[in-house]
Amino acid sequence: MKIINLKLYNFRNYETLSLDFSKKQNIIIGENGSGKTNIVEAIYVLAITKSFRGSLDKVLIKNGKKEMSIEGTVKDKISHKFKIALSENGKIVKIDDNKIAKLSKYISKINVVLFTPEDTNVIKDSPTSRRNMVNIEITQLENGYLHLLNEYNRVLKQRNAFLKLMYVNKLASPDYLWILTEQMIELGLKISEYRQKFIDDINKYYDDINFSITKKRGLKVAYVSTYKNKSAEELMTRYKAYLDKDIVIGKTNIGIHHDDFVFSLSGHALKDYGSEGEQKNAIICFKLAEIELFIKDKGIYPILILDDLFSELDAKKINNILKKLNKNLQIFITTTDLKNINTKILNNCTVFNIKKEKVVKKEYE
Repeated sequence: MKIINLKLYNFRNYETLSLDFSKKQNIIIGENGSGKTNIVEAIYVLAITKSFRGSLDKVLIKNGKKEMSIEGTVKDKISHKFKIALSENGKIVKIDDNKIAKLSKYISKINVVLFTPEDTNVIKDSPTSRRNMVNIEITQLENGYLHLLNEYNRVLKQRNAFLKLMYVNKLASPDYLWILTEQMIELGLKISEYRQKFIDDINKYYDDINFSITKKRGLKVAYVSTYKNKSAEELMTRYKAYLDKDIVIGKTNIGIHHDDFVFSLSGHALKDYGSEGEQKNAIICFKLAEIELFIKDKGIYPILILDDLFSELDAKKINNILKKLNKNLQIFITTTDLKNINTKILNNCTVFNIKKEKVVKKEYE
């Protein structure tokens, strides 16, 4: 999978921009604040329909403008044209000029694996950060996952609202609550199954990749959930046991919205006992395992984005990892200095130099 061309209109700091990319390695160089990350962000938004920066959609529109669009020609076995447009009327996505009604039908058509400096903090962040990371990756691998997740969140919102009503109205019957709970359990069990399969698949490659980098063994990620290995009947019994607490708090205290993913090395949780270097390495290996999962299990070569990692990680380690990557991957690297990158890696790559919102393209041979 390769993105051949990218066109931006009123996206971030770019009024108009059209770029043709190398099918192999693309390096985007520029000072901080120059707009280099905006280019790879646009690729990510085109694939996932939202930014990896956690930004609201409206900030993607250039200041003073009312709409923006991103277009890209992506080639797998054949070429397709993708477009995402954003305005005050909402978000529109198209494939080959055909409007796609549901985002869940669009996402997974372009596959990306992303490394950012923020990813290295995932292990010590909240469970929400880890769930978000896993949700994005499963969404790209499994077409039905996002729909299930959206439905679960819709039912969860309704259940929480009814819990608040029951707190105010002590005479309210819980019958409707149990109908919603049954729906949550049915959806949650399916989501839990997807998550467990994904983690099992990651672990097939995870420790071997770690060994190839560190010469150490014992790296693992575990899925932690109240739904794990539970039947619908067992879960309903547990929800009923939590009823009084749920009503007082006004929230559902158990469910897949509380799931977590625990990273460990030699049986010790990295969040509690791992050094900063070990935590960063665990996330690097996780992302590399995702690439292996795409290639070996799905037959897909995802687009790889490395955003400003040289500012966060050891340059020697990053260059060693780059040398080991599959040669069929299309790679995008953002950096402030080409000196960070090994000269052998610079060979046969395309460099985009950004200065004052102008992009100059240069082929390295």
